[in-house]
Amino acid sequence: MRTSNFWAIPTAVGFAVSFVAAGGLVETAAGQSRAARHRAKPASICGNPQVPCKTSVPFQPNDLPFRVPPSLVIVDTELFYAIVLKSVTADEGDCKVFVPETERLEAQALFPDRKVFSSRCADIENLFYTNVNPKFRIMAVYGGTTLAEAKRVLEAAKATGKFSGAYLRRMRTGFNGT
Repeated sequence: MRTSNFWAIPTAVGFAVSFVAAGGLVETAAGQSRAARHRAKPASICGNPQVPCKTSVPFQPNDLPFRVPPSLVIVDTELFYAIVLKSVTADEGDCKVFVPETERLEAQALFPDRKVFSSRCADIENLFYTNVNPKFRIMAVYGGTTLAEAKRVLEAAKATGKFSGAYLRRMRTGFNGT
């Protein structure tokens, strides 16, 4: 007489669903989960240049710094709002075109408690910024993680009279140090 495995399939499916619902964590011999090795928690932004950023990597003056735990190679940040103050057109591979550092420093003086940052050529040595057309380099001020906070920073940027075309952009930054 043949026995049925009717309950084996639903049990296996139930186990798989429970596994995924629990975050799909599988412990390795070293005690580190596969999910943890492949997906690090998004890094938090250091948006105030007057407060030291506790990070394991050095950032360039034009970068928007964030907290990088030791031994991570590929990192991206939490979502945040940037107020784009200026953009310049550049060919994708042209690393000589960007907003000059003197302009970034002038803008930084207007926002002493918010980091003003600028994007550079998209290469391994520079941070990447998501939601930015690769044909443009931007200069932006950190607007925070909430839309309400970002709108206040946008109003302040426009009130200076220097950035009438400023606009909001939601993005991430990060790097691939592999």
